Formats: sequence, structure tokens, C-alpha cells
Amino acid sequence: MENKIKVLYISYDGMTDPLGQSQVIPYLAELVKRGVVVHILSAEKQVTYFQRKDFISELLKESRISWHPVFYTKKPPIISTIKDILTLKRQARKLHSQFKFDIVHCRSYISAFVGMYLKKKLGVKFIFDMRGFYADERVDGMLWPQKNPVYKMVYRYFKKKEKQFLSMADYTVSLTYAGKEIIQKQFGFTKTPIEVIPCCADLEHFNFNKTELKKTTKFSDEVGIMNSDFILSYLGSIGTWYMLKEMLLFFKVLKRHKPEAKFLFITRDNPEEIFSEAKNCGVNIDDIIIKAANREEVPEIISISDASVFFIKPVFSKKASSPTKLAELLGMGIPVICNSNVGDIDKFVPENNLGIMIDNLDDKGFEIAAQKIDTLREIDSARLRKVAQDLFSLEIGSDRYFKIYNELCKR
Repeated sequence: MENKIKVLYISYDGMTDPLGQSQVIPYLAELVKRGVVVHILSAEKQVTYFQRKDFISELLKESRISWHPVFYTKKPPIISTIKDILTLKRQARKLHSQFKFDIVHCRSYISAFVGMYLKKKLGVKFIFDMRGFYADERVDGMLWPQKNPVYKMVYRYFKKKEKQFLSMADYTVSLTYAGKEIIQKQFGFTKTPIEVIPCCADLEHFNFNKTELKKTTKFSDEVGIMNSDFILSYLGSIGTWYMLKEMLLFFKVLKRHKPEAKFLFITRDNPEEIFSEAKNCGVNIDDIIIKAANREEVPEIISISDASVFFIKPVFSKKASSPTKLAELLGMGIPVICNSNVGDIDKFVPENNLGIMIDNLDDKGFEIAAQKIDTLREIDSARLRKVAQDLFSLEIGSDRYFKIYNELCKR
């Protein structure tokens, strides 16, 4: 490519955060291989930045990506976010004056403020990579309680801005087909160019062919897992959306069918919170194993799973969500146990026989799922990996982004 496409990628999530390493850098590294010149402008949390900056700097250098970090601020609420937006705008304008970007690719809503600014002031093509319905997520997650008049005003402001982002974006990216349908039919943006790109995974990293045989790993020996144990796992942080109580209650029902079951959490969350909830649910904490792991350690640890569970709050905003862990687990050949009414799960899981989908997260729903648990043995791991390659590979995601970049540069 004689005249390479130059892209400024703006993320309010840090590259030193796990999300940056799983959901930003791998895509951009693939796009560099396709000849795109990529600069990242990201807001970094100081603690993780100083812990991981050398590792991330080297990773980005190897990928030929230029990195321009600024610091994220958390307090005071609202004012700190406004301050961060102004910092990102100043830095973006400075970088554009130096590198003359063709496209500003904005991850989520806070970054989109900067992208819209660059489009208005400097004519840079603007991609709104929305990642979900941000304002609705804050309300559904009870982070912006609508009884509080300040948060009610903030919600209305962001919904107004959402319409502006969708109107002004040269391209919008939705994580789900369900989200795209809502934008077009409920929000009325029938003519907005929208591409669906689900959360993909680096399937070379999450590759069961590269791990030790199941339950013979060093980790299994360390925590006393036996070959006869049935390992139900959970991968990632618990956070706002993942339903810890319900997952533990499902495990409690599962134990009646599989007394040899153990529940493995691969997470950096506080173990005491998990143990405390387990006790409240009547789950024996001796059956709970918690392991904190860096991304590079996850495939070998998760490989001992017989199945992996994730229950996500089935609220409106989650129609636009695509759990990264689904792609990662399928790449490892691990069947999933999940709930319906989230993103495109209702479409992907039954159509491709990826595991067990539960419609009602109650005792009856858990019992029905537990009775089906042995059917998971019939699911071929290689077939699950093939589904991941067909639907959620980095190559597919990067190809779709590259198509958008090319199309915008021809306009």
C-alpha cells in the first residue's frame, strides 16, 4: 500500500489494563500487518501503568504501534471525566498536527467526544466503536441511580450525545446484531452505516493445542485437583454485570448431580468476596479454588475446565454486549453454561451447540441445566474451536475493521 492509512485509536480504557491487552492491542497488531499505521492514545490508571508499562511498551514496539498514554483520573466524579476528555482532546489535536491522521477510531463514548471534535474541527473521519449502550449500562448497573437528579441529568446528556455520535460518525461499530437492530429500529438510525464486530479473541493464544493435557498441569498439582474431578470454571472479573450469587447457586445444584465438582475462579477480584458469597449460598468453600493470573498464564489454567459458566444480568443495555470470554473459551475447546437475553448469545449458543443456555436463573432452571451436564461430554472440543475461528477470530474482526478503514479512505 503506497499511501498507508493512518489511524489514531483512542481508548478511555488503558493498554495496561487486561481489557486493553485482550480487546485492543491484538486487533491493532493485525491491522498493522495489513499496512495500517496505528497510534494509540489511551487513558492509563497510574497503578497498573507503572506495574505493566515496560511489558506493554515492548509489546507495542514489537507490533510497530506508537503509544501515547495519558493518566486517567477518577475523582471527583463527573468533573474528573470532563478533565480527562479535555486532556485527550489536547493530546489528540497535538498528535494530529504532527501525523495527519486519516481516521480517528474511538472506543466507546468518552473517546467519541474526542473523535467528534476532530471531525468537526479538522475533518478527520470518525469511527464510533460504541462497545455497548454506555449510558444505559451505567443506569442498569446502578452506577447512575435515577433517583439522584444529578445522575438523571447526566444520563439524559449522554443519551443526547449518543444520538450525535451516531449521526456524525462516518461508521458505527456494534458488538452485536441485537444492538444493531435496536439502533436502526428503536433509535431510528436506519441510514447509519453499521458494522457488527463481536468481541474476538487471539486464538493462537487461546489454543488448546498449545496447552498441557487436561488436569496434568503444574497448577492442578498445586491446588490438589484430581483427574476424576469435574471442573466448572469462571474466567474474568466479577464486576457489575456478572451474577456471582446465581453462579454459586447453580454450582450448589450441580454438586447434587456431580459430588466431585469443584468451582475454579480465574480472577483478580478479592477472594474474600467470593468466599463470603459462597458461604451465604451454602456452598462449601473447600470446593472453591481462586487463582489470579496474568493474561499469558490463563490458557494453561483454564484448560483444566470441563465447562465454564457465566451469567450476565439480562438487562436492556446488555443486548449490545459481547462477552470476550465466550470467544476465549471456545478457542480452548471448552463448552459454556450461560443465560439467555444477553447480546447474541440466544443466536450463537443454540445454533452452534456451544453448551447449555439457561432461560430462567432460578432453582428450576439450574436443575434442568444440571441434568444436562453430561451432554457436554458429547461436544467435540475441536468443533468448538472451529466455531471460534469462524465467528470470533482476530482475523475476522481485523478484516472487518480494515474494510471500514478502506471504505472511509475512498470517500
